[in-house]
Amino acid sequence: MIYGQISGIDKPVSRLVQGTVMINSAEKEQGFRLLDAIFEQGCTAFDTAHVYGNGDNERTVGEWIRTRNIRDQVVVLGKGAHPMHGRNRVTPEDIRSDISESLERFGFDKIDLYLLHRDDPSVPIDEIVGALDDEKRAGRIDAYGGSNWTHQRIQSAKEYAEQKGKTPFAASSPHFSLAKQVKPPWEGCVTITGDAEAQEFYRANQMPLFAWSSLAGGFFSGRFRRDNLAEFDGYLDKLCVDSYCVEENFQILDRVQEVARERGLTAAQIALAWAFAQGFNLFALVGCSAPEEFRENAKALQLADALQPFIQQLD
Repeated sequence: MIYGQISGIDKPVSRLVQGTVMINSAEKEQGFRLLDAIFEQGCTAFDTAHVYGNGDNERTVGEWIRTRNIRDQVVVLGKGAHPMHGRNRVTPEDIRSDISESLERFGFDKIDLYLLHRDDPSVPIDEIVGALDDEKRAGRIDAYGGSNWTHQRIQSAKEYAEQKGKTPFAASSPHFSLAKQVKPPWEGCVTITGDAEAQEFYRANQMPLFAWSSLAGGFFSGRFRRDNLAEFDGYLDKLCVDSYCVEENFQILDRVQEVARERGLTAAQIALAWAFAQGFNLFALVGCSAPEEFRENAKALQLADALQPFIQQLD
């Protein structure tokens, strides 16, 4: 495993971040076995959210961390202020409320990295940064940032924090993957795939970039083909079909699979290696459902240099 550092967090953060949306109390033992195996492979960062499972996810992940006595070894990514019941909730009041609920569910006294799940550009940046800075000063979060924020709003937050002597955003989490996202899977999502201006912002600033759906929602698994898309009926599978399964991406997948066969690798390994070769301060969010899948993905961290000639052809 390879690790990075996030300002405000005194623990190493694994460059592969395991998503936990699939972890729930109904399948707790199975979920715990998965998390145990991934942690044993060197993963220290786990992504959660206030809205996952209406709180069940945070309670279950918190129980796993507490029963294993590994709170000082793992970095918890919490997300909050997600829209609910048709109302945008990026307000100081909702931020405080969500953090309080999340801490109670986790059974922790603080969250390592707290990301606002969405943005609301109608809310002045000073209100948002002020609320997050207050939470950090209170010791309830170590670092904060935004998920699905444009780079322009991230820059505005950075400038305001510098002017007012407040802690700036420590990280950002938009979508980024080798496959282009042709349709947002959920309302309010932000992708930087194909956005040259946004990508230059992240390269120039080297802001930690937590790329969600770094493998395009399973598109590079090989399960999705041009001739079987109508067969998928699962919620997440249908999102992948709608968001990524277009001819432009299939042509990329064809080239990736060809090279994967030649080199004895998986398409997912090459897609991740490509992402890590783009010059970002990248942390890739993955949603592995088996320890073997995580192990294969972790090998991609070592492949960027070896695959450089091919990677350049994909750009």
